[in-house]
Amino acid sequence: MTEFSDSLFKKLWLTVTTTILVTVLYSFLLSYIFYEKLYVDIVEESLIEEGYRLAGDYTGGPLTDELKDRVQWYNEKSESEVFLVSNPKELSACLPYAIDYETLIGKEERDQLLKGEPVIKSGFEERFGRKILAVAIPLLDNSRLEGIVYLYVPLAKISELTVDFSFLWLAGGVAFIIIAAFLGFKMLHKLTRPLAAMKEAAEKVSEGDYSVRVGIQSKDEIGQLAKAFNHMSESIQKEDEKKREFLADVSHELRTPLSYIKGYSEALEADMIKEPSEQKKYLKLINRESGRMVKLVSDLLDLSRLDADEYQLVKTPFPLAQLIEDFIAKYGPALNEKKISLKLDLDPEVIINGDEGRVEQIFQNIIDNSICYTESGGTISIKLSQHSYGTMVEIRDTGIGIPEEDISKLTDRFYRVNKARSRSDGGTGLGLAIVDKLVKLHDGKMEISSEPGKGTTIKLYFPSVHI
Repeated sequence: MTEFSDSLFKKLWLTVTTTILVTVLYSFLLSYIFYEKLYVDIVEESLIEEGYRLAGDYTGGPLTDELKDRVQWYNEKSESEVFLVSNPKELSACLPYAIDYETLIGKEERDQLLKGEPVIKSGFEERFGRKILAVAIPLLDNSRLEGIVYLYVPLAKISELTVDFSFLWLAGGVAFIIIAAFLGFKMLHKLTRPLAAMKEAAEKVSEGDYSVRVGIQSKDEIGQLAKAFNHMSESIQKEDEKKREFLADVSHELRTPLSYIKGYSEALEADMIKEPSEQKKYLKLINRESGRMVKLVSDLLDLSRLDADEYQLVKTPFPLAQLIEDFIAKYGPALNEKKISLKLDLDPEVIINGDEGRVEQIFQNIIDNSICYTESGGTISIKLSQHSYGTMVEIRDTGIGIPEEDISKLTDRFYRVNKARSRSDGGTGLGLAIVDKLVKLHDGKMEISSEPGKGTTIKLYFPSVHI
């Protein structure tokens, strides 16, 4: 695995952990602010309700000693400080602080009390030397302020509660961060493990080991990426095997004619062959093998261009029957030499859109095989007709036929049913591979059927042009 300091795993883990940490701290700050504010609001509301309950015992007129004693008794039982005064100035006598009317209850607040509204004071009170939350409830008699029920609590008590809350919150938050970081570590390690495996596998592939595969453990995007990597590695391995096999086949195919040419030419150069007839025979063999090499190189170039999609077709509409008639005329001498009869059944109305030169190359490779593998006195039939696909060309011979298990391999490069015979006849084993690719470039398809001893039938299907 890559060093932790440079790994994607580290970056993801730090990102997740930092996000969790920021979220927890932000949540704590919001919770602390809201908790304190809500708690202060609750205490404030409680003091107001408490003050109004006490004020409910006032029935008017000057404040009585009985009411003062009752409030004093309540003060001793209550958690808040409660006082009942007939004049705000009397508050200084009830508290251990020098205080006067102007500092505790101002003019605006007195006006508010005269309206029957409670006065709420929160914050640091210099005369008390502490933060307080205080409520003053007016006792009115016909719009006359006869007294005040004054309640307050030190905010220090509230802060103590919020400190406890904060401590618990932070302790829980730290525990959550540790657990989340640990679980995130495990989860991200599991998620990034296939990526690390793919990195190691990619390095092996780059070094030429195409057999490496990545273990797929999930069906998510990473699992799909691993599956795609395995498919790519498998495809590269297959292509590499094909390339090695192809190079081996090419080397083998070239080695045979080159060895013949070298041996025959050395024999002629050393005057080992005295008879003119034998010399002519050897020269003919040299010419045959050199022609075979030319055909092999030409076919290899065609296949290379087809594989690289560099084969540019120049398509034009043309009557296929005319092309077949003109093309097959070239095979007159070869057919006569082997006494092979030719039967044509061509529909002159069939027109296809294709490259005439490449279509002729298709027929040439097929007819070459038909003539090569049809014994003397046999027959080759070519039928051209309209078909639901568009156009069908059926080429049938009465040759030696092909075993059923070999038919599916006929379009493989250098594949021969009878290797010895193919070489003696000059075949390269590439003809049908080229035919298959050219037919597909014309949006067509090819079907091959055969029976040993009875012959072979090749059907070509092309889209037709309707005029």
